[in-house]
Amino acid sequence: MAERIAGPEIERLIQLLARLPGLGPRSARRAALHLIRKREELLAPLADAMHVARERVVVCSSCGNVDTRDPCTLCADERRDATTLIVVETVGDLWALERAGAVRGRYHVLGGVLSPLDGVGPRDLNLARLVERVREGGVAEVILAVNATVDGQTTAHYIVDLLSDTPVRVTRLAHGVPVGGELDYLDEGTLAAALRQRTSL
Repeated sequence: MAERIAGPEIERLIQLLARLPGLGPRSARRAALHLIRKREELLAPLADAMHVARERVVVCSSCGNVDTRDPCTLCADERRDATTLIVVETVGDLWALERAGAVRGRYHVLGGVLSPLDGVGPRDLNLARLVERVREGGVAEVILAVNATVDGQTTAHYIVDLLSDTPVRVTRLAHGVPVGGELDYLDEGTLAAALRQRTSL
């Protein structure tokens, strides 16, 4: 058993940091040391920001985004196109699409994907609210911006079935060759999808 090299407070900080995505024990130790060395510039403001986030951040009751208000800033923005609803798996996916700035519609966060192997079923996702939003009217197109995984595609097909008796147009993101991509470096699945979804010039 490894000998403890720091006090329990520092060990706890390292253990908590190690739970973050992308940080293992070694990276967590480096991050903890950096925060401690820069306690006035980084550690104190980070602690304050985390306290404020804990107290004020809520999940939007309409779309599932996280914000300090409900409805969230995006749902409250009347300049957005209310006829387009973009369905994403996670808040991280929502933020990625917003950074791209390609569409000004409204969003709906599922909170994951259907995954029988992981015990995730329809009731575990934000699907009932999605159907409710579509049935409220005003939505002309639902864009399924889910990942191109088996579970993502299963979820997309399930949503298509859920909305089959509504007049909305259901589309999904194109899958294929990325901008700037070279064919030689792409996997066979991506190339096959790109060929199936080819467009006229």
